[in-house]
Amino acid sequence: MKLNYEFFYDWTKANLNIHLNGYKEKQLQRRIASVMKNAGAVTLEEYTGKIQKDPAVKQEFLDYITINVTDFFRNQDIFEEFEKQLVTYLSPQFPNLKIWSAACSTGAEAYSMAMILDKHGIRSSEKILATDIDETILKRAKAGAYKTHEMKNVSDADRSRYFQEENGTFYLTPAIKNRVQFKKHDLIADRFSSDFHAIVCRNVTIYFKNEVKEELYQKFSDSLIPGGLFFTGATEAIYNPEAYGFKKLSPFIYEKI
Repeated sequence: MKLNYEFFYDWTKANLNIHLNGYKEKQLQRRIASVMKNAGAVTLEEYTGKIQKDPAVKQEFLDYITINVTDFFRNQDIFEEFEKQLVTYLSPQFPNLKIWSAACSTGAEAYSMAMILDKHGIRSSEKILATDIDETILKRAKAGAYKTHEMKNVSDADRSRYFQEENGTFYLTPAIKNRVQFKKHDLIADRFSSDFHAIVCRNVTIYFKNEVKEELYQKFSDSLIPGGLFFTGATEAIYNPEAYGFKKLSPFIYEKI
């Protein structure tokens, strides 16, 4: 049976405010068909009914489509390079940093940056902005509670300094939680803020069509001040950074010219 993806794209845009047309088509449709089958639906029309009636089905769809996967200090060697750039390059130039963690998922990446700022005594002009399209995952991020398997890249010193453990769950200290502000934001549909010194958007653009990806790179560039840094994921090297006003500092870190 041929699935009516055009109907489903229109429905998700109208009812969930999610713009699926920007995603890579074959990859996206495989994911939709799989999660639809998991829900016990045969057609996409039937599946939309299940999403409307069952919050668990809706959340499974959001998790599956928006790829809620992240870690503290994800890809440690790459993250250490970004930390070095924050400490030795950005901080000496700008006394108060403004930072955005885009598509933040459970908040681990935004909180990782908050810990870096705290450890090095770096000031920020306002709270780190952390955004995601999934309101449920944002609620979890705001809670700042993580299981043991999510703490694999956090050093013993950082665990002791920034977390309190209770029954196998690690709770972030208020001092770190209060350095991050969470907000719903759709990278494709919503307006971007400006004047950031650093933007982190990792392992997200790989799911978008090339034309959407190019538009996002330009919008991220426009949102940075000259000298600001854009930090991408380990599979997201930009092969023509000059086209977006970037200069390559390392394979996954770019400076706004």
